[in-house]
Amino acid sequence: MRLLRVGVSGQERPCVLREDGTVVDVSRFVDDYDGAFLSDGGVERLRSTLRDTTGLPEVDTDKERVGPCVARPPKVVCIGLNYVDHAKESGQAVPTEPVVFYKAPYTVVGPYDDVRIPRGSEKTDYEVELGIVIGAEARYLADEDAAQAVIAGYAVSHDVSERAFQLERGGQWVKGKSCETFNPLGPWLITADEVEDAQRLSLSLSLNGETVQDGSTADMIFSPAHVVWYLSQFMVLEPGDLVNTGTPAGVGMARGRYLRDGDVTELEIQGLGRQRQRFVPAP
Repeated sequence: MRLLRVGVSGQERPCVLREDGTVVDVSRFVDDYDGAFLSDGGVERLRSTLRDTTGLPEVDTDKERVGPCVARPPKVVCIGLNYVDHAKESGQAVPTEPVVFYKAPYTVVGPYDDVRIPRGSEKTDYEVELGIVIGAEARYLADEDAAQAVIAGYAVSHDVSERAFQLERGGQWVKGKSCETFNPLGPWLITADEVEDAQRLSLSLSLNGETVQDGSTADMIFSPAHVVWYLSQFMVLEPGDLVNTGTPAGVGMARGRYLRDGDVTELEIQGLGRQRQRFVPAP
């Protein structure tokens, strides 16, 4: 299933993308796509309920805002330097264990929302990433098979960063990762059963029409299942959590080209849809 949320910020309605490309409102069956829905067998119940979608109200996503595909996550956990080519372009050693950091949950916005360049920014940067949404509470998972079982699905995630805040201002990376609007997510959450191999997906990002990132999740150092297993050894993963799994080469930091007012990024991951954001100054 492909799950998306449509409506103004804070009032999004749960919807489903049908195979014919149309979107239907399923709010008569579901309150929201959040941790409670994911952890309580909501996906399977909705799938059973929607064997016949005739009669459901259709939604025009060209006229209505598409919100983040899951409601505000309990936490956003990120993996850094998870592609060899990106580690090399960053001048970093290839990690022997996943590099873990956090973003604030309020960074998560819709896939077509404007992204605000923070005050004092010098080096706002882009990163296309495969996002994992957790579907069940997980702690001390035994192995990667157990990790795969707690993955609800996958989505396009844009891990926007401010490199000067992140790397040049001391302390931890979180300062450069948690500026408002710094994590567009969606357009939809595709359930894990419909992704044959999450480590065989092409992903790309263009800046003002020029492709600057073009990679494959096959080049990940640590697979999605391994990342989830690893994280569960150090923290409790909760339903609705978002895990960003790293980005391939081509980021602005390596190119010496950072984002400015009016820039437009477009992101795509095979089978997971496309995003588009305009960058604007913070108010």
